[in-house]
Amino acid sequence: MSDLIFHHYANSPFSEKVRTIFGYKKLPWKSVLIPAIMPKPNLTALTGGYRKTPVLQIGADIYCDTALIANVLEQIAPAPTLYPPETEGVARTLAQWADSTLFWTVIPYIFQQPAAIQSILGGATPEQMKAFAADRAGFRGNAPRISVGEATGSLLEYLRRLENMIGNGKHYLLGAQPCIADFSVYHCLWFVQKAKEVASILDRAPRLQAWMARMAAIGHHQFEAMSGEQALEAARSASPANIDAAFVNTFGIALGEQVTIAPTDYGIDPVEGELVMATDNELAVRRTDPQAGTVVVHFPRLGFQLKKI
Repeated sequence: MSDLIFHHYANSPFSEKVRTIFGYKKLPWKSVLIPAIMPKPNLTALTGGYRKTPVLQIGADIYCDTALIANVLEQIAPAPTLYPPETEGVARTLAQWADSTLFWTVIPYIFQQPAAIQSILGGATPEQMKAFAADRAGFRGNAPRISVGEATGSLLEYLRRLENMIGNGKHYLLGAQPCIADFSVYHCLWFVQKAKEVASILDRAPRLQAWMARMAAIGHHQFEAMSGEQALEAARSASPANIDAAFVNTFGIALGEQVTIAPTDYGIDPVEGELVMATDNELAVRRTDPQAGTVVVHFPRLGFQLKKI
């Protein structure tokens, strides 16, 4: 198998989700650190403009969005599973809630409190903080905007609900072992925990704090640093994997047509290419870049919009 090349930055909560999945599945990986804000020239050469973090690269195949990345890692290392059959439906649904609703409760809770921002962006100059704010203003797209008071009240209620899910012999949200729901909820609360000045809200949920300690103990397994230039070379020297999947056409668009794919919530910059895959849960386009060569960029179907050019 080609190297698992992971494009991320340290304080990215969604990156922590995947880093912990690497740890759970004992998968070695290559670490490519990217800027937290645009421009990201090496990554853009691979993705064609997708700007969310993180991104997983396997040779000349580029996987966007952690929901899809988790599926890919499950295929590579089926055990231990992220999707126990007896709870798969509810686990995926809870994970989707965490990655959207819970995440967009945590973000205003943290970033509308100046003391918390210092924890997340510690050491940043006023110019860097201004650049970060400008980047995120354009990044938000259609994401909901709520006040810090609304975010605090909602987060307290969500913590109460999550606290109730743990106990009575359950060490994790849905059973004795972690599943995709645990990793999705964990990365949101990990981000709250990093904002030390406002992290005391977690003290309201002691069982949840013990669960977070168990999740943190999973770690990130083994990884080695890789430069962005080395990642580009890995893409140039590889060919995209053969696609052998049933075509599920709900768009009235044929394979081989030029399309754009973009998130529907935030970071909505479109990626343009030739449609080469549309399955029940995945979309993909082939594109060529002078730096990256020919790559196939993959997206989950849920949360993304496909349009014919």
